[in-house]
Amino acid sequence: MNDILYQISISALPVLLAITAHEAAHGWVAWRCGDDTAYRLGRVTFNPFRHIDPFGTIILPGLLLLLSGGRFMFGFAKPVPVDFNRLREPRRDMVAVAAAGPGVNLMMATAAAALLHVVPLLPAMLGAWVEANLVVAVWINVLLAVFNMLPLPPLDGGRVAVGILPPPLALKLARLERYGLVIILGLVFVLPAVGNAVGLNLDVFQWLVIVPASHISEAILALVGVS
Repeated sequence: MNDILYQISISALPVLLAITAHEAAHGWVAWRCGDDTAYRLGRVTFNPFRHIDPFGTIILPGLLLLLSGGRFMFGFAKPVPVDFNRLREPRRDMVAVAAAGPGVNLMMATAAAALLHVVPLLPAMLGAWVEANLVVAVWINVLLAVFNMLPLPPLDGGRVAVGILPPPLALKLARLERYGLVIILGLVFVLPAVGNAVGLNLDVFQWLVIVPASHISEAILALVGVS
């Protein structure tokens, strides 16, 4: 139980800030591109309570932490509403709105990595806790960026792909959005379980998200001079 409480203490704030900034960035860019839906609803803000989804932000991460003994957590915020028909240039601006969330997450990961230089100036116990928070912040933000850039609607990468692909291909990809969540859950949970049952490594999430996120995190730490 102590391990779980410690994991919560070093993960809660980084996760909350990561998903809040991610959603606020979508809303802000949409507003600048002509759609004020999110702005009118008060979603262009860094107030986390505007973005919290009771199940996705609190219940689901808590359950996963408990069930995994503090080793795994996943969650999501309320999606920011965007009316793509109100954007000045719908296809072009869709790409900007979608890319804004992952882009902000990468900036936050870089900022968190840079702040690690401050840790040696802090008292030992506080420094260790702050360092753990910052390391988690780097990882969570990069993970969120990489995961969301998978080219599958309704993820941000899917919307980017719909915005840049030729219309016939974009339309076919857009039609997958209604099945997107089912496909994602299948790739993350079902396919690896099937692979384990038959003795094969079918952990697509590991290949497409965890490995790239690890390399990007290492690159960011190296960029700011943290070994």
